[in-house]
Amino acid sequence: MSGLCVPDAGAARLGHDDRVLEYLRGIGESVGPWLYVIAGGLAFAEAAVLVGVVLPGETALLVAGFAAHEGIIGLVPMIVVAILCAIAGDSVGYEVGRLAGPGIRASRVGRFVGEHRWKETEDFLNRHGGKAVLLGRGVALLRALVPGMAGMARMPYLRTFLPWNAVGGVLWGGGCVLLGYVFALSLETVARYLAWGPVPIVVVVAGVLVWRETRRRKRNRTSGTEEASQP
Repeated sequence: MSGLCVPDAGAARLGHDDRVLEYLRGIGESVGPWLYVIAGGLAFAEAAVLVGVVLPGETALLVAGFAAHEGIIGLVPMIVVAILCAIAGDSVGYEVGRLAGPGIRASRVGRFVGEHRWKETEDFLNRHGGKAVLLGRGVALLRALVPGMAGMARMPYLRTFLPWNAVGGVLWGGGCVLLGYVFALSLETVARYLAWGPVPIVVVVAGVLVWRETRRRKRNRTSGTEEASQP
């Protein structure tokens, strides 16, 4: 039918992404340069005051990376702020754990975190040693608790904790900002491919179902043959 225009899935997706872009752009513009302070502060507070238990700092860093792409703040200064705040926050968390760790763990805040989470973090630290400071960066809960637990365990600060903390701060802090920046660059490309994203999943699921059905029928035929051959 001529004259009838039906929007395709790609157009609908792009319209949704435009709204996402406008929303993120609005956040950046309303905050402006204060985004340095807010994003850096949340990156610092994750381990320093256990904010990461309820509010992961990478969310703010991703928004900051997007804002850097939009020219609202500078990319390089934001990366530097993120890295320094991440390293400083873990160092403060270490010192708090060294000086007052057991008391915090037994306090109301510690009970809110949950003893099982403290135990999981302790086991993670025991398994990986200094590497836990780096590996824990990848999980919000561990990012908040590992520095304090390392302080409680009296992990050597200069020889073990600080080097792993610095590497983790560079990778996590800088990486989150850059990820937000790249997200803004590639959103249109991602949207174009997301329109076809479900197709491979459907093909794989259909293939698995066909394979399972074929195996089931083969087993049934084999069982029927064996029963028929028995006297």
